[in-house]
Order: sequence, then C-alpha cells, then structure tokens
Amino acid sequence: MRLDHLSYAAGPDGLESTAARLGAALGREFVDGGVHPRFGTRNMVLPLADRTYLEVVEVLDHPASDKAPFGQAVRARSALGGGWLGWVVCVKDITVYEERLGRAAVVGSRHRPDGTELRWKQIGVNGLISDPQLPFFVQWEISDSLHPSAGADGSISLAGVEIAGDPQRVSEWLGEPVEAPLEDVKVEWVAPHGTPGILAAQVQTPDGIVRI
Repeated sequence: MRLDHLSYAAGPDGLESTAARLGAALGREFVDGGVHPRFGTRNMVLPLADRTYLEVVEVLDHPASDKAPFGQAVRARSALGGGWLGWVVCVKDITVYEERLGRAAVVGSRHRPDGTELRWKQIGVNGLISDPQLPFFVQWEISDSLHPSAGADGSISLAGVEIAGDPQRVSEWLGEPVEAPLEDVKVEWVAPHGTPGILAAQVQTPDGIVRI
C-alpha cells in the first residue's frame, strides 16, 4: 500500500486553465492525460518523485459522469468552485478491499494522447463522497514504465499533505495504520470545522516548498 496520487477538481475556469495555474505555481507544466470514458471525466497530470503524481480532473458533458461515482464526485467538487478532491492509495491486491467493502471494484481506463491505454481497477469512491477525508483504492494493470509518475525528473516531490479529519477513522478505512501509505509524506491532521478532506498539499520544488 502506498500513496499513488492526489486529485484536484477543476474550477470554473476549466481543466486547462486550472492545470496551468497550478503548474505555474510549481514551475512545471501538467500534461494531457486523456479521457476516462467509464467515468465521464478527463485529466491532466504532473509526475512527481517517489512514484506519485498530481492530477487535475474535470467532468465532461457525458452520461457516464452522472452514473459513475467518480464523475459524480468531480462534478460536485467543481460545482463548489473546484479544489482538492481526494487522495488515492495504490494496492497490490484489490480483492482484499472488495471483500472488506462488500462490492466489486470497477475497471478504469484512459487513452493518452499518444494512443497508449492505461488500465486499472478502483474501489472506494463512494466512501470519498460520503467522507472526503477517506482515500479510495486503485490497482494498476500496467507496467511501472506506463504509470503516470513515469518521466518525473526527481526535482519535484510531495513534501506534505494537510488533511482535515481523524487519522483513526482513516486507519479503520484502510484496514491498517494510516502511516503505511503516507510514510514518506509529512501529514498534518487538522480537526475539521466543516467538510473534512485535503486542505492543502506541500510540494517540494527547486525553489522551495509551494503550498497549494
């Protein structure tokens, strides 16, 4: 189990403008990730060190976005002005979480602009919707060379995450201590005064730490 990526919902200015704004703050450009046809969304990604990445995602005018929990989650967050949607944990065997949650994982996919298909399974988005401090789980079905973090130059990394929530609640959801997937990332837990979830990410850049 490890931290895979952080997901940020596009604001009213749309996917490209949101990604450009965040990229300018970090001194890096996000790249086109492609469309998630099963979820009715599309994304842009920024590879980071340590096999992690940042994702900016927006909902499409597509029937899938109204049916798929992930599309629903993105639409709801964007409707509030955009911002951090949630965090995602990569696991080796997603059947463990299917058994714990009592339902089957769903298959996700997207085609990069070069035509390469990325495939994975995911589960737990409904948990994120009901309690945004909770991560959801993915199991990639691709080689490490195709993971969205591939190509990171190592000079930019995730230094910390500020989460409004209860680490005990998250540990119960994960089935093991929350420190497991976040061992390389400094986490600051803040008692929620409103909606729980990610408050900010601290990214280490060549020019110092940038808080988003």
